[in-house]
Amino acid sequence: MKTYVFRVVLEPDGDRWLAYAPALKDLGGATWGDTEEEALQNIKQVVEMTVEGLVEHSEPIPEEPQSDVLVLSDPRVAVTL
Repeated sequence: MKTYVFRVVLEPDGDRWLAYAPALKDLGGATWGDTEEEALQNIKQVVEMTVEGLVEHSEPIPEEPQSDVLVLSDPRVAVTL
């Protein structure tokens, strides 16, 4: 079992917030929200769905660049405050 931690970027975009995971952006790892918190919740769902799709289709999960993806060999729980 591996734990993947993806860096996400949150940027204001007019009256909403853009959120994306750089390591997954080319695979559809981007979304938006009306608030920063909503965008963060949405990108979490998008990252999960993107990774699940990769696994379902037996495609590799990005593990680089290290500045955008942290891969750990043991289970972890992340909390964002």
